[in-house]
Amino acid sequence: MAECDRATAFSSLASIRSGIGFARIGGTTVVHLRGPAGKATELSCPRDSEYFGVDFRVGTYLPAFPPGRLSNLRDAVLPVLEGGRILLDGQAWEMPTPQNLDVFLDRLRRAGLLVVDPLVHEMWHGSASRKVPARTAQSRFVRAAGLPRRTLLTIERARAAAGLLRAGAAIGDVVIAAGYHDQPHLTRSLRRMIGYTPGELARGEVFLAL
Repeated sequence: MAECDRATAFSSLASIRSGIGFARIGGTTVVHLRGPAGKATELSCPRDSEYFGVDFRVGTYLPAFPPGRLSNLRDAVLPVLEGGRILLDGQAWEMPTPQNLDVFLDRLRRAGLLVVDPLVHEMWHGSASRKVPARTAQSRFVRAAGLPRRTLLTIERARAAAGLLRAGAAIGDVVIAAGYHDQPHLTRSLRRMIGYTPGELARGEVFLAL
């Protein structure tokens, strides 16, 4: 859970995961379904706002809201009925809290509204059944994950590099550890995926949604 006691600008990082988020602003709760993001975006949280939610593991999604349709901040906002219930699949669902969000998600899973594609889960971890043609597997991956596997791996590498820099690692060491060709390659990647240069990250002067 996160709170903003004043208007705060931040860099929303490139992300590999879809998820569901709840924003409480001015006494009103807004429910977002979000897909992965292939680049960083400058955003701002309003004063006196609260946020909580969950990122799904790769391959987990709501079939009614394919992650590809939600990617790059094209969020779907679910209707909230009078009394605070969420309208989803024609049903009114009790608004969760940070403490019982897992119960809410389990109810969605048992209703068939939240599913996991096991093939995509296997592909993300470096293996897949040879019985599934490569083109079919790639299509299923994009449908369930929202972006191609290669793009997600690029995002993960940039986020890992940012973490190393924030922890105090030298830029040259991060180039090698994260597998970049050279420092300009690292800089281009971090500008796009994180929103800042390696030097800015290393100095720790920026606010990130890591």
